[in-house]
Amino acid sequence: MIHLSAPDVTEAEEAAIVRAVRSGWIAPLGPEVDAFERELADYVGRPYAVALSSGTAALHLGLLLAGVRPGDVVLCSSMTFAATANAVVYTGARPFFVDADSSGNLNPDLLARAFDEAAANGWRVGAVVPVDLLGHVVDHDRIDRIVTAHGVPMLCDAAESLGARYGGRSAAAFGELAAVSFNGNKVMTTSGGGALLLNDKESADRIRYLATQARQPAKHYEHTEIGYNYRLSNLLAALGRAQLSRLDGMIERRRRLKLRYLDLLGDRPGVRFLGQPEDEVGETRDNYWLTSLVIDPALAGFSADDIAEVLRANEVEARPLWKPLHLQPVFADAPAVIDGTSEALFERGLTLPSGSAITDEQVELIIGLIHGVVVDA
Repeated sequence: MIHLSAPDVTEAEEAAIVRAVRSGWIAPLGPEVDAFERELADYVGRPYAVALSSGTAALHLGLLLAGVRPGDVVLCSSMTFAATANAVVYTGARPFFVDADSSGNLNPDLLARAFDEAAANGWRVGAVVPVDLLGHVVDHDRIDRIVTAHGVPMLCDAAESLGARYGGRSAAAFGELAAVSFNGNKVMTTSGGGALLLNDKESADRIRYLATQARQPAKHYEHTEIGYNYRLSNLLAALGRAQLSRLDGMIERRRRLKLRYLDLLGDRPGVRFLGQPEDEVGETRDNYWLTSLVIDPALAGFSADDIAEVLRANEVEARPLWKPLHLQPVFADAPAVIDGTSEALFERGLTLPSGSAITDEQVELIIGLIHGVVVDA
């Protein structure tokens, strides 16, 4: 099976794991975690990083640090994976979903409207969580102005966008806080893991404390508040260091793969790719996590399902875009500002295999299968 985004692992990762095992630091935490946090913070351009067990853990602790409390609403993207909203619910707050613009990212105009609706209903907005969809960074020029004007903290969900840039800054450098993910299907992985990026030592220390069961500095186990078992292991941090050293190369491999898809379908009527103009080099760039396109069957002569069926029949994974969270049964009662954009993206969108570990032979197979659908249309 050719997967959407399988881990890209080499001898460098194997050597890093062996190094960590031989060091004797098998239990959670250790020198690899400390080094990984320093290297990740340097890469992103923030003073501090705290390595955690998942991107969801990073979102959860980030919301707590931001002061989100039960009864609040948190304004967040609807076009995203459930983890974004799940973390909001963990705090006792409610997600307030905001629809997408044509890029798939949070619509700034609808964000402004959501602030107005929250005020009209007397709801306290605890935080704003914009999501960088598929590795394409949100419109920070507009979103940051809106959020700043309302005096609300912003936690950037950069789980999908590590390595992407906006205006010369890393995707994870925006907001008071940013969460990244190292899940197995991301551009770089620690098998499972994530991190919270922060601006000051006091906040980083607070997150480390909460993530290690909120243990007080006593000779016995002493707890004065609820904590969590959210820290990353030393072994996985070693894997992460090797992956981080290769991250830019893996992003470039994904970019070249997207260019192949563009060569095949970019000029086809009714076909639109999400994300950055792919050959553009500048201060803003995607990390090309997943190549996704939107197809209008009436204009293209074929649908997203037509391509997906052919690929799956040949053991090539293809998926729709995220089902918007305001359509998910578990969030049916959540407030939302919706204009139908994310629903249309879900209905017509398709994500193609995008991983840096895909071989040249596999790429040619995929291109040939898609070409067959286009020619027959």
